[in-house]
Amino acid sequence: MTAFRLASAVADAFPDTLIALVTATGLRGGEPWPATAAALAALERQLADGTWQPADETDPRIAAWHTAYRSFGTNPRRVRPSVDALGRRLAKKGALPRINPAVDSYNAVSVRHGLPAGAFDLDHVTGDVAIRPADGTESFTPLGEPGTVENPKPGEIVYADTTGVLTRHWNHRDAHRTRVTEDSRHVAFLLETLQGTRDGHLLKAAAHELQELLAPHAERTAVHYLDPAQPQAGA
Repeated sequence: MTAFRLASAVADAFPDTLIALVTATGLRGGEPWPATAAALAALERQLADGTWQPADETDPRIAAWHTAYRSFGTNPRRVRPSVDALGRRLAKKGALPRINPAVDSYNAVSVRHGLPAGAFDLDHVTGDVAIRPADGTESFTPLGEPGTVENPKPGEIVYADTTGVLTRHWNHRDAHRTRVTEDSRHVAFLLETLQGTRDGHLLKAAAHELQELLAPHAERTAVHYLDPAQPQAGA
């Protein structure tokens, strides 16, 4: 079992953090996922007819992440939180990318609820995962750039296992090594808010929605939560 741990330095700096850890075992990414396809199509249809639009940086859910990014030295308009970048792409193009069913599922839930989301193939994670400030010695290879190696700046919030960084700038971009593909069988999905008191109900609704999209295509799913009071959960 892989443990996910919210470091005390992050809990102290962001005391209202709430993270949903949604796990899926025995995932079958090669079969049709009609509910996910329908969820994506519904969002795009609502955007087109003007009945819904993705949250932007003026929304409190996104603004909180911009403030957090600035606090650890990242310019959120150059390096955007994942949900911010995804929402902007959807608003501009009118469609979300189709990657594979598992990734499409968390993208749909993320943009619908205005909450950052990501995922790791746990078969490629080494040891436990910590959400912690970088010390500047870690390495990171961005998704889709297997020949690139970056070094996060000291103090930048990252997800990291015993080998290296899995996500830079808290939730900006995931690593190539732990990317989720159609062949991934054991996956941890993360949904996050910095305003758990205000938006915890949204996070829990989003986690339930994601679990419902995953469950028909997995042997087992589960949801756990991390916060400063309960900073560790297993996947």
